[in-house]
Amino acid sequence: ASSAARRNTPWALPLFLVYSALNGFTMSFVIAAYTGAQVVGAFVSSAAVFFIMAAIGATTKKDLSGMAKALMAGLIGIIIAGLVNAFLGSGMMSLLISVVTVVIFSGLIAYENQIIKQVYGQTRGQVSDGWAISMALSLYLDFINLFLSILNLFGRRN
Repeated sequence: ASSAARRNTPWALPLFLVYSALNGFTMSFVIAAYTGAQVVGAFVSSAAVFFIMAAIGATTKKDLSGMAKALMAGLIGIIIAGLVNAFLGSGMMSLLISVVTVVIFSGLIAYENQIIKQVYGQTRGQVSDGWAISMALSLYLDFINLFLSILNLFGRRN
């Protein structure tokens, strides 16, 4: 492997850990609006979807890069719809946004796991720390968004 592929980025892991801790802290306020059973149910559902989609992404022979472009476009649409709904406050639109968000992040989980498998195979496991942290962050964000969307779908606020 080239020295560029093996280059260490000593700041990547500490930044990832700090970001994860801050994200966990801020999420605690969102989670506090739900019962323990709702949070556990949403977490178990999210974990199941995550592992199923990760397995699909890692094992499928079909190239998912075309799907990824559509998912990224859908993600932009979800962001815009979320901003619009922040002003409208429509419960039905919120429900629709959550459903579409689950679909989008499920697809992104499969795609990103396929990329991880491809890069790992191409580099014979000799990937840079920065790349590994970047992919870990991407999957972490996918899981968090999936969890929040499922929590919104199945949880009733206190």
